[in-house]
Amino acid sequence: MPSGNRGPLPQDRPGGPRPGQPMRPQQGGGQGQGRPFTPRPGGPGGPGNRPFGQRPGAVPTGTRPGPRMPGRPTMLPPMPDKMPSKAEPGKPLYTRKPPQRQRPAIDKREIEGERKLHPTRQRPGAGDRRAAAAVIAPPEPRPPRDVTITEGITIRELAEKLDVRAKELLKVLLDKGVFASINQALDVQTATDLAQAFNGVISVVSFEEEMVLEVAKEETKENLKPRPPVVTVMGHVDHGKTSLLDAIREADVAGGEAGGITQHIGAYKVQVNDRSVVFVDTPGHEAFTRMRARGAKVTDIVVLVVAADDGVMPQTKEAIDHAKAANVPIVVAVNKIDKPEAQPERVKRQLTDLGLMPSEWGGETEFVEVSAKQKKGIDKLLEILLLVADLRELKANPDAPASGTVLESRVDRGRGPVATILVQNGTLRSSDFFICGAVFGKVRAMFDDRGRTVKEAPPSTPIEVLGLQGVPEAGDHFQVTDEAKARHIVDYRQSKQRDAALLARSTGARITLDQLHEQLKAGEVKELPIVIKADVQGSVEVLSEMLPKLSTDQVKLKIIGSGVGAVSENDVLLASASGAIIIAFGVRPERKAADLAQQEKVDIRTHNIIYEVSDEIKKAMEGLLEPVFQETYLGRAEVRDTFRVKGSGTVAGCYVVDGILKRDAQVRVVRDGAVIYTSKLSSLKRFKDDASEVRTGFECGAGIANFNDVKVGDVLECFSVQKLSAAEAAAQSGVPAGKR
Repeated sequence: MPSGNRGPLPQDRPGGPRPGQPMRPQQGGGQGQGRPFTPRPGGPGGPGNRPFGQRPGAVPTGTRPGPRMPGRPTMLPPMPDKMPSKAEPGKPLYTRKPPQRQRPAIDKREIEGERKLHPTRQRPGAGDRRAAAAVIAPPEPRPPRDVTITEGITIRELAEKLDVRAKELLKVLLDKGVFASINQALDVQTATDLAQAFNGVISVVSFEEEMVLEVAKEETKENLKPRPPVVTVMGHVDHGKTSLLDAIREADVAGGEAGGITQHIGAYKVQVNDRSVVFVDTPGHEAFTRMRARGAKVTDIVVLVVAADDGVMPQTKEAIDHAKAANVPIVVAVNKIDKPEAQPERVKRQLTDLGLMPSEWGGETEFVEVSAKQKKGIDKLLEILLLVADLRELKANPDAPASGTVLESRVDRGRGPVATILVQNGTLRSSDFFICGAVFGKVRAMFDDRGRTVKEAPPSTPIEVLGLQGVPEAGDHFQVTDEAKARHIVDYRQSKQRDAALLARSTGARITLDQLHEQLKAGEVKELPIVIKADVQGSVEVLSEMLPKLSTDQVKLKIIGSGVGAVSENDVLLASASGAIIIAFGVRPERKAADLAQQEKVDIRTHNIIYEVSDEIKKAMEGLLEPVFQETYLGRAEVRDTFRVKGSGTVAGCYVVDGILKRDAQVRVVRDGAVIYTSKLSSLKRFKDDASEVRTGFECGAGIANFNDVKVGDVLECFSVQKLSAAEAAAQSGVPAGKR
């Protein structure tokens, strides 16, 4: 038998294919179905009798049948060495070996997660080789990475700062049982735990602080330009701070303040030759500590006003402490030197004991003797302020996104929420989106300190901004940013505030101040809830801080609500549900709110001076309420026109909406829900005839004593005041009025 794949075919076997071989077409003339076999030269049975497997170009033995191999066209594929004994129908002739299972390629960062999700169990008795192959190398430790976390940071932003995939953070949260999406905001504690799990070095800052840090990184010396200095005027109450500013501004602000004292922060820009100086006026009363602290934080120089006839007082010492805490230079203005009892040298000795030694005595503090009424020493004071500012080299970047501080905020009935803002860096422009505290807004309009419209506000500019969606807190940081980011931060902060408000709110029984002392004796009262409404946000802040300090061992004062603007029906409903009294500071209740308060027996106390509020609360708690002045509402009229009458001033053309107007009765001028003046009716006429009273539905002309600034749209409230004892007031009315 030759050594090829097949031997020589017998000549006498019948035609047809051998089992396991394909059929080949045969030509006619042969036996059976195939053609007769003719040995080729050199082939089996031919000349030379060479084996089949040794022919030139033979295919290697053992390959599987398939398509024709390259070479001679009549050549068949080689046959296997071992032929099957029998071809079974329905089964393949050759069985393929199953492919070896290969392990999928796994990313290194997913190895640890795959082990947790698909743990492999080792078969008992398995060899050491397989066990060693199943061991997965631990992940390499991540190098420490500095990460700045802000409030309301999303998982996507945290993943970008950590340089990891967001799904890895989601996996860590899922292991802790927290289901979150990639755009979900995280609180500071959760974000800190996540970052520490990936070896992050955490520093927590607010969103505004992060923006300031980003701007500071991009600033260069070429970008910084000189800016005007911000000067804060501080000192004791009634030492002449506002009068000194009036002398500088040549305006009369002090004349229009209730009680003759400042109760708000005012910011003004003054031109000195070809330069500008920004002045911030702060209150001097002891209750306004936070306002003075806020003024010291935004300032470059502090002007300490001390009256030469009064000397150093408690708020003077407090102002010095605030200025030293803010690390700003102090310039002392010794005011009221025109008075005969003035002693400037005594003031210098007292301030030297407090660490402020005059420069003429060898110290570092500049002292200037001024008189606000006679306008003495004003030019010298401004010259020294500019000199101190030049020594500090005050600069800012006008091209950066605007940032600053909210000095004051209020609600204007015609314009909505209004905020007084001091721009400290960058330039604020119309249509800029901004965030201040938990309030989002877009700049609709800007006004300077004199009420003129401006399009841009460069650094060190005090402006009033319209376009806020709410009333921001005084002292909040103001930052310009993109709209999406601002809305996201505001939504997060507002949700936190709502949660805190729900926890703090509670209910109780109704009570009035006149009943407080009697219930204290009976042991029925342990807590006095109060709702505060004021004309500006700074007053709300001061009252909210001052009133709880008046609490005693027997009674605790609790602030359950506060806001800016006139007393509304919602305020009355809140006070009714919680048994609270309403303190209205510088504002009046709306007509519907006053009627609802009378129905619900809610006590509304109106005040215009800060110390009257604390005095009344103290006397109520001590049972020392003096005879009160009970107010009786008479009527209300709308001003529809004004007339200038020679010798009489401005006369208001009014239409009586409700009740009656009486001559010589008390009258309030209410503008946008706030009381701007209280006096009496000096004249009342119908056409050309004098009238003693005018009833509802009639028109009249009314003159207000010592007040000529009445405008169209103002409301005149007419009332009478009657002096009653506390017992008489409680017996006559279910809603006793307090001392007005």
